[in-house]
Amino acid sequence: MLGRLLRKPRISGSLSWSRWSSDAAKATTEAAPFGENPEKRQQLLNELAEPLDQKTRPAIDPKETTIMLFPGQGTQYVGMGKELLRFPGARRIFEMANDVLRYDLLKICLEGPREKLNRTEHAQLAVMVSSLAALEQLREERPNAIETCVAAAGFSLGEITALVYADAIPFDKALRLVQVRANAMQAACDRAAGAMSMAIYGPDTNLGEACSRAQQWCLDKGVESPYCGIANYMYPHCKVIAGNVEAIEFLEKNAKALKIRKMKRLAVSGAFHTPLMESAVAPFKKALDSVHIRDPVIRVYSNVDGKRYRHAKHISQQLPKQIVRPVKWEQTLHEMYERKQGVEFPRTFECGPGKGLIQVLEKVNAKASQTSFNVTA
Repeated sequence: MLGRLLRKPRISGSLSWSRWSSDAAKATTEAAPFGENPEKRQQLLNELAEPLDQKTRPAIDPKETTIMLFPGQGTQYVGMGKELLRFPGARRIFEMANDVLRYDLLKICLEGPREKLNRTEHAQLAVMVSSLAALEQLREERPNAIETCVAAAGFSLGEITALVYADAIPFDKALRLVQVRANAMQAACDRAAGAMSMAIYGPDTNLGEACSRAQQWCLDKGVESPYCGIANYMYPHCKVIAGNVEAIEFLEKNAKALKIRKMKRLAVSGAFHTPLMESAVAPFKKALDSVHIRDPVIRVYSNVDGKRYRHAKHISQQLPKQIVRPVKWEQTLHEMYERKQGVEFPRTFECGPGKGLIQVLEKVNAKASQTSFNVTA
């Protein structure tokens, strides 16, 4: 993988992408040609990492490069990962996850029950590990897609998956980090029952006003410190609203009067990316501070503002904010795929359960989505 081809494993005793991916691959494949010439490999990555409009950049065909997208919580389903088990590397990833977590995550993925898998403390880990396992399928079937990757982004939890892929966070440390994140978020969910719902609306809809009315309705009903607001920016005229269960129920019951065309409840157990998750920030930040974060080897984009992470310190500053801030996914896609007219788009691979991120890409940038592919879990 990228880290393996660029250098030796970064951290002794930790499982970076370079360490666990290369170990998993030994039984099935040989190193890619670039692995025999690390200087040439580094030169190519340096060239690909430059902005597309940089005048000094050598002529490299952008359509021969790739971008990786990783899904977040809510995409999980009972049975995910089953088809990936035919790949030894994917099996090894699940085995390592079980060893670190000290319980059988794969069994929960394969057998559920659904209620158990959907709980935040299991769903987040299941989605991340399944997404990384899906990369093993991609590596075996299209190794060049891995070798030419120049950028990655993940939706919510998927951002941590992207940082593992980019060798910024070691695999085993990421498992513990997500475990802390998920447990803290589940605890926040247990304190205040929350929900999330996708809203489709028109140009005549005042979504902010609708959320304010829902929040006021909760106050009138005696709900303590209620919240209702935008949690995910998806694509034009589509956002995910989150808040107290009562607030989301109000919006669903009054959607027509509020000029909301459609609402669809998400399979999550809380109001993520809202102030209702505030209690989860401190334990996550404490866990993150104990992790040795490195500069990512490819571009990785932050959910908080849609911008590229500049360095390791930037990651440690932004990642805790993501728990209580809206996911600016639409803005992220604009940032990732912006280029001059006539410049080709890279190939895009969505790795993990579901096909939602490519469907969103179709709404945001139809031309970029024409060269997109799913590697499902």
